[in-house]
Amino acid sequence: MSWTKQRLQEAIGQRLNGTKLVVVANREPYIHTYEGGEIKCMRPASGLTTALDPVMQTCGGVWIAHGSGSADRAVVDDHDRISVPDTNPSYSLRRVWLTKAEEQGYYYGFSNDALWPLCHVAYTRPRFDSEDWRQYRIVNRKFADAVLEEIDDEPAIVFVQDYHFALLPRMLKEARDDLVVAQFWHIPWPNREVFRVCPWHDEILDGLLGNDLLSFHIQYHCNNFLDTIDRSLEAKVDMEHFSVTRGGHVTKVRPFPISIDPDAMADMLPQSMDNAERQFRKKLGLTNEKILVGVDRVDYTKGIPERFAAIDRLLTNYPDLKGTFVFVQIGAPSRTHLPVYRRLNEELNSKADEINWRHGQGSWRPIIFLNEHHTPWQIFALYRMASGCVVSSLHDGMNLVAKEFVASRTDFQGVLVLSRFTGAARELPDALLVNPYSVDEFAEAIHIALTMSNEEQGQRMRRMRMQVEDNNIYRWAGMLLSEASKMVPIQHFVGETV
Repeated sequence: MSWTKQRLQEAIGQRLNGTKLVVVANREPYIHTYEGGEIKCMRPASGLTTALDPVMQTCGGVWIAHGSGSADRAVVDDHDRISVPDTNPSYSLRRVWLTKAEEQGYYYGFSNDALWPLCHVAYTRPRFDSEDWRQYRIVNRKFADAVLEEIDDEPAIVFVQDYHFALLPRMLKEARDDLVVAQFWHIPWPNREVFRVCPWHDEILDGLLGNDLLSFHIQYHCNNFLDTIDRSLEAKVDMEHFSVTRGGHVTKVRPFPISIDPDAMADMLPQSMDNAERQFRKKLGLTNEKILVGVDRVDYTKGIPERFAAIDRLLTNYPDLKGTFVFVQIGAPSRTHLPVYRRLNEELNSKADEINWRHGQGSWRPIIFLNEHHTPWQIFALYRMASGCVVSSLHDGMNLVAKEFVASRTDFQGVLVLSRFTGAARELPDALLVNPYSVDEFAEAIHIALTMSNEEQGQRMRRMRMQVEDNNIYRWAGMLLSEASKMVPIQHFVGETV
């Protein structure tokens, strides 16, 4: 039986049975900004918020996040809450305010200049700064206080998201040991030798072991985490049952690969695809060329320079392809406060210009690099009109772009070129799997994508769509929250006080 929004609502409603659901994430699902003197509500381009928002709309509860929009303070009540979505409110958004120093140290500093490169095998050196670590601890405490204020004395499941809150579970358990705390770590977990270089590795591991349930996308990352614990802390690691016991507290470690809502993705397609394609081609100066697309934040883990190099090699090896296709890379600017990200933006613009100069003919250029934000509707129109989508992450916990592309192809056409180093590669073997570091292999896969028959495209896409539809976001949430709900103290279900 497939998981649907209704099945999730029924299953989790029964499981929660009055237990409050609280999601904690750095990113908020809705941002309010001032535009021309008016307040506008927008949805951020984030895989996490896109995946979790439909779950919260189904289950209700509270989402606690950093209030980052210019008009966020103007729309909340006296308790920093607002009901969302605006059109049909179904859950509460509680905003936490950070100072510039806190945001710089906790988010740009320790989270994204230390933990992010540490956990991704992309050969970018992590930077560890004691002031960043201090701010990271302060912000984790600030979020812990917000959670405790929201739940008061009620029973609750607190669902913590990602690497921004490694210390939060322990803080919550120390305040309320009856809380059920589950955390989903959206990025990879490195091997023990990599993780040990972090000066505060023991504190991070102890914080994570405050969870009752800790989840990663794939079993390999669970194994890496358990191995790291085994070599770092005094704790009992049970590899048979995938759990850790420390100080009498048991943390289960499980793989739950995240996904998307295929129906919601399909609803983002334009009503008239022909009209949308004409407008897009006119905007980009295209006629009848085939389109390959890449959609990413500009991040060094996404393998965008390697993607450009593969296009360069493809045109060198197959010069007859010149003028027959274009590669459109949507590269949303990201974390530009960090020097490594600013340098990457400059590198990508330079590489695109160089390759376009080398292979361009007349008005035709092989790479169109759109270094700007796009709406989900624009992105889905591009997915649908493309002959193929290229996802070349050097290391990725899952990668939802791959699944979004598959969900958009209700026409059963299009080819997915997918890095072997993504969690998605384990679920979508009908993609053309590549090593993005091997430029010749990568270029050859793109050539196959451009020349694959419609019949083979249809066969591959049907199998991939079945996988994405069956293993959707509601299944992910249902399985994970069902596991977490088993840990709620029995007193809460029979109405007794703790």
